[in-house]
Amino acid sequence: MDARLDPAKYAGLSEGDAHVIRNAGGRASDDAIRSLVISYKLLGTREFFVVHHTNCGMEFFTNDVIRGLLANSLETAELTAAGFLDVGKGPGSRAGEFIEWLTIPEQQQSVWTNVTRIRHHPLVPTSIPIYGYIYDVKSGKLIEVEAATKAGAAS
Repeated sequence: MDARLDPAKYAGLSEGDAHVIRNAGGRASDDAIRSLVISYKLLGTREFFVVHHTNCGMEFFTNDVIRGLLANSLETAELTAAGFLDVGKGPGSRAGEFIEWLTIPEQQQSVWTNVTRIRHHPLVPTSIPIYGYIYDVKSGKLIEVEAATKAGAAS
């Protein structure tokens, strides 16, 4: 989802080479898996890549933090050295309490978790390999998460 990142550029892809499914945190949410299933079943995709990135905003808050921010105000919060701070005025909404925000406590573990979730999903064939990477925003390099790629190996 991060507007700073251009997956086609850092992965060396040309237009039409890949279906890029983007969401906050690069997580294997139900909607992302829905898109992956459509991609392979109807469009012939033969491999999947889960790519997270360093300095991801999803690392800077928890479910409880965003739920509290939303309960206080629906206006944009500010990221400070101490974390997100609500600078807006109410009213807020408690509806955020019913959403799993899929935050990222640790990048490598998150990549592995997402690859594993896709690998074991009943609508994803075991013949599709799934790779796990973290894009380093400072160096511009894709770093493989070997445990994730191993978990996503085709059989």
